[in-house]
Amino acid sequence: MTSPTAPALKAQRPTHDADIAIEAIDLVKRFGDFTAVDGVSFTVGQGSVLGLLGPNGAGKTTTVRMMTTLSPPTSGTARIAGHDVIAEPDAVRRNMGLTGQAATVDEILSGRENIRMIGGLYGIGRRELARRGDELLEQFSLTEAANKQVKSYSGGMRRRLDLAVSLLASPPVLFLDEPTTGLDPRSRSELWDVLRGLVAQGTTLLLTTQYLEEADQLADDIVVIDKGKIIAHGTPMQLKEQAGAASLVLTVSDAADIPEAEALLRKTGADVFIDAGARRLTTAAGGLADLNRVVGWFDESGIAVDDLGLARPSLDDVFLSLTGHRAEDETTRDGDANTGVRRAAMQEEAARSAATTKSGAQGRTPRDGDAGANTEETNR
Repeated sequence: MTSPTAPALKAQRPTHDADIAIEAIDLVKRFGDFTAVDGVSFTVGQGSVLGLLGPNGAGKTTTVRMMTTLSPPTSGTARIAGHDVIAEPDAVRRNMGLTGQAATVDEILSGRENIRMIGGLYGIGRRELARRGDELLEQFSLTEAANKQVKSYSGGMRRRLDLAVSLLASPPVLFLDEPTTGLDPRSRSELWDVLRGLVAQGTTLLLTTQYLEEADQLADDIVVIDKGKIIAHGTPMQLKEQAGAASLVLTVSDAADIPEAEALLRKTGADVFIDAGARRLTTAAGGLADLNRVVGWFDESGIAVDDLGLARPSLDDVFLSLTGHRAEDETTRDGDANTGVRRAAMQEEAARSAATTKSGAQGRTPRDGDAGANTEETNR
């Protein structure tokens, strides 16, 4: 298992540069004396999905903002579809789509009008834009609401429209910062199917997410970041194997049998964790040998068992082993630790906006517009 205090890791690089769609190269971001991202390096192969995981304040969103030209790195750089984010920002924006944590569509316009506006900025022809817009509205179940003002949409509907807009130009690389926030389980599952379809067509995805099931479902590789550094990387299966041995999970038929069942399981020499409400007991398992021994003990005891089996570690177990707490706790953690970073990021954004206004809007692209639309740095 990788120690959180170990030096920054680097994800394995594809064999040929032509295979690389996204590359982070020693990215560093400082806000005053605080280092939000510290030497992050990884690569993402074309047509694959990288999940970027970590606690709140780990530096996930800061990393995404640097890679999408929204925030300049203090040092290091990144390449998107072969283009350097510092030397070729316009080319980077033309080759990527971005959906942030908050929807950035115009709530005064209708869904269809938002699509027309953004499509016009991309230079998409009227006929093609109408076809593509109808396709995306149907794909994201927004056809019936297409002509309604966005301010009447639910949070989930706004999120779906934001995703649809980011896909208008069919970008080869798509950054998704917590893409399913605000969606109900059914809508989330439908979106997963859409994203799988994009990957099947060759789109490269980088997503940050608070849902570990989402990363497990979608990601080919996962990078875990904490305190601005990469502390682990690998496929979901590799990370689960690093988290430890499988667990033996047993559910008794009668809650009154829990004390006796616990005593039997403790004969394995491992701790036993009890969920009394579910009548479930969990302990570390050495493998099939332990399972067979436990089956024998319970046969002899006469305790009725509803379910008994081995469970592999989940990504939540990986998250716990690497960061010291479960991902589900992240949604309720206090954000005060990030207040200074947010303030510094907003000041940086304000300074950049002022400089842009002073120098004029020449060379503006739709992605330039995104930079001004999402000014709050959450440093996730």
